[in-house]
Amino acid sequence: MTTDRPHILLVNPWIDDFAAYDVWAQPLGLFMLAGMLRDQGFRLSYIDCLDRFHPRAPRSDPYARHGRGPYLKTALNAPPGLEDIPRRYSRYGIREAWLYEDLTALAPPDLILVTSMMTYWYPGVKATIAALRRIFPHTPILLGGIYATLCQDHAERTAGADQVVPGPIDAHLADRISQYLGVGYRPDFDLKDLDAAPYPAWDLRRRLTYVPILTSLGCPFNCAYCASRFLQPRYRQRRPEIVVEEILFWHRSAGVRDFVLYDDAFLIGAETHALPILEGIIRSGARLRFHTPNALHIRTIDPTTARLLARAGFHTIRLGLETAVRRKQDGYDRKVNLDEFVAAAGCLRKAGFTPQNTGAYLLIGLPGQPLEPVVASIEAVKAQGIRPILAYYTPIPHSRLWGEAVAHSRYDLEADPVFSNNAIFPCQPESFSWEWLSRLKEMTRMAA
Repeated sequence: MTTDRPHILLVNPWIDDFAAYDVWAQPLGLFMLAGMLRDQGFRLSYIDCLDRFHPRAPRSDPYARHGRGPYLKTALNAPPGLEDIPRRYSRYGIREAWLYEDLTALAPPDLILVTSMMTYWYPGVKATIAALRRIFPHTPILLGGIYATLCQDHAERTAGADQVVPGPIDAHLADRISQYLGVGYRPDFDLKDLDAAPYPAWDLRRRLTYVPILTSLGCPFNCAYCASRFLQPRYRQRRPEIVVEEILFWHRSAGVRDFVLYDDAFLIGAETHALPILEGIIRSGARLRFHTPNALHIRTIDPTTARLLARAGFHTIRLGLETAVRRKQDGYDRKVNLDEFVAAAGCLRKAGFTPQNTGAYLLIGLPGQPLEPVVASIEAVKAQGIRPILAYYTPIPHSRLWGEAVAHSRYDLEADPVFSNNAIFPCQPESFSWEWLSRLKEMTRMAA
């Protein structure tokens, strides 16, 4: 690699929140972009403000929980307006002094690219950019990612970046990078072709204990509580053989055994997509484990699919049920009904999946949502030998439910994304009680 090519620093920022836990959370878009930039010969550095394996962090087993684990945290004052929340607000990630040490050890970059995830995590993004400015005051900083896309105006006013670049990796982003570097940057492949891109640069991570895999982009559904259609308007699938090649590349070159599917709809069109991928993994003979934190589509799980999931090494199964009581929520999504869930649960049990590795997400905290359907849903899920997992509703700009969320919230959601934090249940009435939540959590426990 030549040293005269521009040096680009990529940064995964801190998280400021009431709670955060590393459930296979990696900034996929940033690493996809890193792979493309490296393919063009750019020099890259990576700083992960969430690095659980930083040399100065307490020692922990990187392979425990198949790569999951708690972040280091530092107590902070809660943001204005949230002082009454009976939970400790913290900064999750490495200590500030460690970040400054790591930054000063770097050669000055020509450009800094910062990503962002949840909208209400923007205080951590803002603090990260301020730290970058302190060490590299003359280096331009571009901000992208989910917060930058869903809350562009707020990010431009608040985050402190030189430019906010919303949207996916496309020609617009390539133009902005070229503009700031003074060097033409244009990927030598079609950015719309998911199979043509180089692999994400996962090897930039300090510990490669697991690798996220994306077999498709976007989602064919249009659930009212989700903004996937806004973030990725088109649903596209990769060729199965290309997906299998990528999985085996990381397994054989880096010894990775744990893979995490980041798809929103892995099982859609299963006969021509998911099933050939599973069959390819089985044929390879590789002993792997797969995890599905973004949930699998229940309607497509039949005896064949369940059997192949088990044989391919799927270890952590999450199902996108959301509710077992179809009343008002029929207008929120039409992904699955209770009969389909019961049938899929039976197939998974027969294939050998247990409550220890199989769970169904149930949405709570929706605007005006009563307690009774949640309780009934928990009972219905447990009756099928599946573990209920409470998923706290987050009001998301540009989702179909956003207007209703704004109307129901006891906070001014439009004024500040911090009020969309799902940990505070922003769309529940003033009468909301933490005891109510504790009772629901207790109900989700499965008998040993």
